Amino acid sequence: MSLETDSRISRTVATTGTATHTRYTTASGAPAVAVVVGWIRVWRAVVPAVRAAVAWVRDTVTPAGWVVVGGVVALAVGLALGWVELVVAGLLAAVLLACAVPFLFGGQAYAVELQLHHERVVAGDVVEGSVVVTNASSHLALPGRIDIPTGAGLAEVHVPLLVAGAVHSEQLAIRTEHRGIIAVGPVTSVRTDPLGLLKREVAWVDLRDIYVHPVTVPIPSTSAGFIRDLEGDPSRRIVDADISFHAIRPYARGDAQRSVHWKSTAKQTNGSLMVRQFEETRRSRLAIVLSLDVAEYADDEEFELAVSVAGSLGVRAVRDSRDLAVVMSEEIPEFMRRSMRSIRSLATVSGRALLDDLAGIDARATVMPIEEVCRLTAQVVTDVSIAVVVCGSAMDARRLQSVAVTFPLDVRVLAIVCDRTAPPAFRELPGLSVATIALLDDLGHLMAKVAR
Repeated sequence: MSLETDSRISRTVATTGTATHTRYTTASGAPAVAVVVGWIRVWRAVVPAVRAAVAWVRDTVTPAGWVVVGGVVALAVGLALGWVELVVAGLLAAVLLACAVPFLFGGQAYAVELQLHHERVVAGDVVEGSVVVTNASSHLALPGRIDIPTGAGLAEVHVPLLVAGAVHSEQLAIRTEHRGIIAVGPVTSVRTDPLGLLKREVAWVDLRDIYVHPVTVPIPSTSAGFIRDLEGDPSRRIVDADISFHAIRPYARGDAQRSVHWKSTAKQTNGSLMVRQFEETRRSRLAIVLSLDVAEYADDEEFELAVSVAGSLGVRAVRDSRDLAVVMSEEIPEFMRRSMRSIRSLATVSGRALLDDLAGIDARATVMPIEEVCRLTAQVVTDVSIAVVVCGSAMDARRLQSVAVTFPLDVRVLAIVCDRTAPPAFRELPGLSVATIALLDDLGHLMAKVAR
């Protein structure tokens, strides 16, 4: 006589819209399945809680605190082995941890406000601001600390004992020695015990950015000199409507009636219409090409000088309402350098937008050489009449001439070489003009010389 037990599980799935509902039905002969399903549910509920607890312990216990926690473990070992020294050390560690716990209370009592007087400054200026801490609770708030990350640095503000509703204000000064974008925040309140065993951090204020603009100098208006000479000059391209009159030709289908030259038409014996032709008037478009190749500069100071030169020229062009394009190479991965070409155009809607973009650039080794940047610029940026190439002292005359030939023949090319060891100079080479500057103050004088 044999006894067979029927053990089956059925799975019913009902789908409504995008939600899928699953129901398990177990036979009476399969209790193990119900146990497994129950354990899975418990596991899914417990694991997130355990992970949160581990993260809380990791963030709360400092390295010094882990040493004390080791002393508490030594208490259990001392009790098990009967070592009086371990028991005493363990009791002392337990007392220290118990005394440190109350200092963590009240971390949520603060209301923190970060005030920055300016978010855009010039390199070398100081950003002033303040941190206002208010005890927003109805009870006493123990002393604490406010941490304010400022780029690679950290500013600390110590908050005294605050009664309910009390306000503590601390002045803040952030020095900006170099151009760049400084991330400020998030402002974090830190509560810790006097021995630094435990800590509790609460982030209050979101991340703020301070744009440290490059140093710029005033230069002669681009309305003068070599740009003014191009402004409004007729080109060799013939169009049907412009300002500069060129010639008379017979009427063709599609010509506008306003282009008909009636005096010439009246002289025609066959009665054919004659229309006017014009030479296209050129609107000067300035392209500033900045080299980002670290190999083309002698040092970081030389690159910073180049950025300041590009910023000074760009701001002057924006103020003169010129058509402007500021171009540089995009970063290219090493394995794509043979097959990929990419340039980046900075914002030129305003001087501030341009300087904001210049604040975030860096010289790199993974960019195109300036010759490739100029070649792609000539293809992408149309109607360029003047190209200003800003580069470092590693560019010799041969490379500068190779840069000039990347642009069309009717584009005037000016190369500004930043060389901190060379005297200011201006010279003419076949196809381009070259200005060498050692200091930013030399730029205005040389641009005035170019304009003559």
